[in-house]
Amino acid sequence: MAYRWVLIVLLAAMFQPATLDAQTYSQTRPVPQTTNRAVLGRLALEREIHERFAIGFDRELHGRWKEAAAEFTRILSLRPREPQGSTACYDLGLAQAQMGAYDAASASFNAAINRDDGFIAARANLVSVDLLRNDLGSARRDADDLIARVPASSRALYEHGIVALDNNDAQAALRDFGVLLSRDPSYAIGRYDFALAEIAAGRLDDAERELRSALTLVPTFARARFALGAVLLRQGKRGQARTAFDQAARDANDLTLRNLAASMGQSF
Repeated sequence: MAYRWVLIVLLAAMFQPATLDAQTYSQTRPVPQTTNRAVLGRLALEREIHERFAIGFDRELHGRWKEAAAEFTRILSLRPREPQGSTACYDLGLAQAQMGAYDAASASFNAAINRDDGFIAARANLVSVDLLRNDLGSARRDADDLIARVPASSRALYEHGIVALDNNDAQAALRDFGVLLSRDPSYAIGRYDFALAEIAAGRLDDAERELRSALTLVPTFARARFALGAVLLRQGKRGQARTAFDQAARDANDLTLRNLAASMGQSF
């Protein structure tokens, strides 16, 4: 279905290192002030954890996900205390998701939540991974948990709406994206998703209006232009649909979407 185009892009954007949720460390290292072997061992362990976090975060920032995953895996083998343990699980999950290891990422995000029940970023990314794994049952459950914990969160509303779309629950998606847009009417992607829910509900005129609003905000929004072409075609507006598909093909950065839009524009 058309809404999967934006879902793929957005999920990729979700899996970015979250500086607010990750641990940060000063450049100061523990300096041994004792000859006690147990104390020295503990200090050496803390120093290794500190240094591996710094390396892991740097690898994330540079997109070197395999190397980042190795650092966070090593940290977890050292049995760090909280909040270091949940942070290592979370960042390991980010790296695994970027590498396409979605089952492993799910396990890592769940491990982060088990260590820190209030780790909202881990819960949000868990929903994203559920969708990438096509596990709609888990996605619905985890999205419900997320929205129950942070009902005022725009991220939670967005995740809940995306899950509703994937579960063909147009009315729930309309509620979630409607609330989201009431807070930020200039959120073009939110308008696009709202339009997809309206398409699913059979409200083509409303969907056309939302898609045109999204394109007013972002004229080069190729996925919205493609969806508009699909709506116009269903409304029998063939000339306008062809124009929309041709424009989507020109604007699309994604090769698959570009080819599909070009093919649709030439098919009638």
